[in-house]
Amino acid sequence: MAASDDTPYEPSVSHVDPLGDPFLRTRFALPARPATFLRRERLVEHLDQALRTPLTMVNGAAGAGKTLLVADWAAGLGQPVAWLTLDAAIQSPRMFWAHLLQALRLSGAPVAGIGGPAGTGGVGRTLLARLAARLAEGERVVTVVLDEYDRISAPEISRQLEFVLHHAGPGLRLVIVTRTEPLLPLHRYRAAGAMTEIRNAELAFTPEETVALLERHGLRLPVPAADALVDRTGGWAAGLRLCALAARHAPDPEAYLKEFEAGHSTVADFLLAEVLERQPPPTQDLLLRVSVLERFCVGLADALTGRADAESILAGLHRENAFVEDLGHSWYRLHPLFREILRAHLRERSAELEPELHLRAARWLGRSGLLPEMLAHGAAAGEWDFTARAFVDDLAIGQLFTGLRSDDLAELFSGMGPGTTSPAADLVRAARDLSRCDLDHALAHLHHAEERLTSDAAETAETSGTPAAARLSCALLQALAARQAGSPRRAEQAVRTARELEEEVPAYLLRKHPELSALLLTHLGSTRLWAGRFAEARDALTAVADGTAGAATALPREESLEHLALLDYLDGWPTRAEHQAAAAMTETERFSLPQESVSALGRLVLAAVAVDRNELAEAQALLDQTRDCAARDPVTAAGRSIATARLLLARGRTRAALAATEPAVTADVVSPWERGQAALVASAAHLAEGRPDEAAQVLAPVTGEQPTCAVGAARAHLAAGDPDTALKLLDVIGGETRTGPAVLVRAMLLRAQAAHTAGDAAGARRLLARALTEARRERLRLPFLEAGAWLGPYLAGEPLRGLAAGWLAPGSDSSEPAPLMVERLSGREHDVLERLAQMMSTEDIAADLYVSVNTVKTHLKSVYRKLSVNRRGDAVRRARELHLL
Repeated sequence: MAASDDTPYEPSVSHVDPLGDPFLRTRFALPARPATFLRRERLVEHLDQALRTPLTMVNGAAGAGKTLLVADWAAGLGQPVAWLTLDAAIQSPRMFWAHLLQALRLSGAPVAGIGGPAGTGGVGRTLLARLAARLAEGERVVTVVLDEYDRISAPEISRQLEFVLHHAGPGLRLVIVTRTEPLLPLHRYRAAGAMTEIRNAELAFTPEETVALLERHGLRLPVPAADALVDRTGGWAAGLRLCALAARHAPDPEAYLKEFEAGHSTVADFLLAEVLERQPPPTQDLLLRVSVLERFCVGLADALTGRADAESILAGLHRENAFVEDLGHSWYRLHPLFREILRAHLRERSAELEPELHLRAARWLGRSGLLPEMLAHGAAAGEWDFTARAFVDDLAIGQLFTGLRSDDLAELFSGMGPGTTSPAADLVRAARDLSRCDLDHALAHLHHAEERLTSDAAETAETSGTPAAARLSCALLQALAARQAGSPRRAEQAVRTARELEEEVPAYLLRKHPELSALLLTHLGSTRLWAGRFAEARDALTAVADGTAGAATALPREESLEHLALLDYLDGWPTRAEHQAAAAMTETERFSLPQESVSALGRLVLAAVAVDRNELAEAQALLDQTRDCAARDPVTAAGRSIATARLLLARGRTRAALAATEPAVTADVVSPWERGQAALVASAAHLAEGRPDEAAQVLAPVTGEQPTCAVGAARAHLAAGDPDTALKLLDVIGGETRTGPAVLVRAMLLRAQAAHTAGDAAGARRLLARALTEARRERLRLPFLEAGAWLGPYLAGEPLRGLAAGWLAPGSDSSEPAPLMVERLSGREHDVLERLAQMMSTEDIAADLYVSVNTVKTHLKSVYRKLSVNRRGDAVRRARELHLL
């Protein structure tokens, strides 16, 4: 039977005289297709182009499916094909042409009477010219297939074949099936568009074709599993068929196809026999050694072999389609399954050699500036001090925090044991701890590293190579530790130290790692924000947000934009905050950073903005998205507390809102704005439960710290019946240019309420008109809901009705009356109101809710105030009008 690239048959053997050869029929016959053969229409259609070009080449590795593909195509042509399978015995021109002429005769080609090679000499030009002329004059086009043409080593045969092909003109179509490019002037045929080519990449099976092939073997595999099998085998036809044959005898065929041990399989036997063992010893040695590499070049291969012959060997292997792929720019890689088998073979033959090969590779890659691959091989060699030192010396430690390679690096260094004690190793451990927000362990490792870096400069120079790089990496980690601890002083000191050390580090390293400066400024900006130094924080964060764009700085830019969004929110600019938070999320989405790398702060700010707009479902959805995100620093923790508490307040759940702000965020210093926001929540809770004096008292210590706290205090004093104090507090609002509309709208509503209480309806309308105009631009609805029932009659009439139309209340052309705006009832107040509607007495309500009678009276008083009524019946009627019952 003829040799096939799809099954591991032994090649046919030939005697010298083709006419006396007992195996002539197999050489000249189309190979039979097995019952499991899969016809791939995309390749057959491509081969049909051979009918329009004089030359076709199907060039692929051993077992790529070349022979059966062409045999199947030839069988479907509906006309005779001259088929010749070549072997090692057919080497001389005389033997070649004797066999080819016999193949032509058997196919019925018009070659009778032209003779054949005579004697033992060469093949004369006269015979070739007669053959070409006869083919050119024939009534039909003759198709010749030369299978296993890579076995032809005599250049003279290729020159003679090209002569016949050229002079036969349209009378001859030549199809060459080969593992290597033949010595024909292929460039001329390509340039003229006179050549059809199918190569290894096109011969590879697709996942869908793999599923169909396995079905032919009685196996069923879903497309995703087939996709994984294709990745592992490279879509190699023989590998897939051999796997299928083995899987049929396995207890769980699908599990076998997913997890088969390549090094001990029929696939391994085939590749080792067909590829590795055919190579001379130096080539075998090189293939085994480079199997530890994902990719390699000549210099790297030479470093692993200790010789200088890789260039010629690799070029030859690629030319022979010996499972060595050219990646371009002088880099190569092994076929994935071949590499897997070679590595298994290397471990069996020379297990002790593999770590040494990894170390050689790491050293060569380090000298060549290829850090990621160098780290992988250093870790594989178990040389952790060497690997950590190279990582730190390259100033690459910030990559643990950029999201791009953070997970890969953390996993790589997870194998570093406690026996590795260099300063660089401690810095890597500290970085991994900080990336997990494990501050205590990180500080311990940083302390050890600093001791080593400062105690013995000579030892540091000897073990770390670039002491300044190690100290600069340490400063970066100290800045992050200070951020997580909420320590502005330590952050400022770390950044100052880093700036000094940058002068000692080679400039190219700083250019190579723009994330270093971006991370430093982000950490500094975060701690300044925590300390309430808003202007200084904005300077540092803006420098990052407006700085170098690119994947390396995407995460610091995202975090800086999120912090800027929080700054805008705290200053009362919700739309600005929304835009900054949206820009932050876009920044990381551009580079497809892993979700776990992305901070929650932006979504928390958006949730707080949604609450101010009374879009509570949207706020809840945003908060839900951050549920599994750890708070990386006090700023984010405080942001979560603020957003959660404000949403709970808006829903009337005052007790839960208070609980959301407790316990206070843990940090080295107290944040004035975090303390103020917590006080605002507590004050709002007291007001909702009818305790305005307590509401004012809780804000007293922070009233002068922020405009929003002054507004909250004014609201409490106004509710307590002290408009004079309230107006005095409001007089200072607006003096600061940073104060935004969310603060100003609330202040104007309180002034309007004071005017209403004083009987100045015209003044109240003017203030309300200004508040509505400001609020409309920002879609601020919650301040009007919080204002109380006094607001309803004003909004029901013109011109305020028109200002509220379309965003706060139904339009002026609506037939429905404008609803009265009320301050939201707390959850317990709603419970009391429901029982009031059931005609329960005060005592019955107290017993049903397990509270005292006085507590129920306090809730009733608050309900009456919020609904602007004085009696039980009126409260129930108003509640039903407002769909509260």
